[in-house]
Amino acid sequence: QVQLAESGGGLVQAGASLRLSCRASEPNLSLLAMGWFRQGPGAGREFVAGISRDGRKSEYADSVKGRFTISRDDAKNTAYLQMNILKPEDTAIYYCTADRTTLPEILPKFRQYNYWGQGTQVTVSK
Repeated sequence: QVQLAESGGGLVQAGASLRLSCRASEPNLSLLAMGWFRQGPGAGREFVAGISRDGRKSEYADSVKGRFTISRDDAKNTAYLQMNILKPEDTAIYYCTADRTTLPEILPKFRQYNYWGQGTQVTVSK
């Protein structure tokens, strides 16, 4: 069982930046593809970004392309989500997720993510 712990959320104004961190209990993070989902008020959980085990591939939801960047530091067992030019519609609980079933160079399908953190709140005011 992999434990994931998010941090870095908070309250910011529109246009600001935040960096979310996700520390995994897995000592060899290269075994995990990592991703971020979010759930806004009254909405379902939606995909935000994902990165392959080898870090060479990443993908993003259209709504965050060009503003958010996912990255990983396997030496620190940590994945990140850099969020720039934040908008009020980015307000949500952000969840870190992981999958250990995919090959190193492959991005998981959304349903393959099977480890989840508790989430961190991001609130963007106008």
